Amino acid sequence: MRTTASYIRITLFTIISAIFLMYVTSAEAPLQSLSQVWYWVILGTVILFMMAIEVCVAALQRVLYLSLDLEAQKRFDEKMALEKANQFKWFKETYKKLLGSKPIEEEHEIILDHNYDGILELDNKLPPWWLYGFYATILFGVIYLARFHVFGDYTQSEEYDTEVAIAKAEIEEWKKTAKDLVDVNTVTLLTEASDINAGKIIFNERCVACHKADGGGGIGPNLTDEYWILGGGIKNVFRTISEGGRDGKGMVPWKTELKPSEMAQVASYILGFQGTIPAEPKAAEGDIWIDPDASIEEEPVEQEAEIEATETTEEVLINADN
Repeated sequence: MRTTASYIRITLFTIISAIFLMYVTSAEAPLQSLSQVWYWVILGTVILFMMAIEVCVAALQRVLYLSLDLEAQKRFDEKMALEKANQFKWFKETYKKLLGSKPIEEEHEIILDHNYDGILELDNKLPPWWLYGFYATILFGVIYLARFHVFGDYTQSEEYDTEVAIAKAEIEEWKKTAKDLVDVNTVTLLTEASDINAGKIIFNERCVACHKADGGGGIGPNLTDEYWILGGGIKNVFRTISEGGRDGKGMVPWKTELKPSEMAQVASYILGFQGTIPAEPKAAEGDIWIDPDASIEEEPVEQEAEIEATETTEEVLINADN
């Protein structure tokens, strides 16, 4: 394990193993594996195993080297020295070309006639990488000038507005699947079977002791009638679950133990008790709650019913007089 090749092999093997383990654990969210202790234990074991292989190979090579005679060892040493001298030859030559400098033994070819108290000046050219980079910036500047100032492409303000609009759309799309962002202002009644079943599990674990399994009420109020102490509807029920009931005698707030998505699920499940008949219903508590949004639509219907009843009464009276 004293060669550069050994370190490169171990590094590459470690990177490949780390990525492989992440995707084997969870292809959808591979980065979550980094927070797991067992992931690092397995990866560390794999690295130690690879290092052990490199040590064994190096030890075997050393044993084979010592088994050679002196002349064979000398030839082997010369061969290894030549390979080491030519190691990364392409990179070294490319690096020298990018610098564009002359070797020390050839510097006499670029000495200028200037002589300052014995200090000579070399006529070194600009490094190719710097020179080509400078040409690239000029080309970029010409294209930019033509695109935005001659042909009038989009402005920075337009680009900013476009990027902001795209970002807002992406955020809204993300919010659709980020259920834990829900709060009392954005919560809606859930109707998916998976959400209702999840709400039922939470209700049976945390709410049955006070409200009974059928919602008939015990220590807590009856959840099947139309009377509510702190208001009905998904928003009010969500708020009550989150913040708790009345001070001193209501239920405890669950926001520290339940996620927003879980409170929305159990609130939706609780509203499913409306209109059911429990085995031992508790007496009604609170006031009848009418959905303010629904009342706007129902009001004309009630007025029409009153008008029809009035007209029917008038017709009966007229017929009686006749």
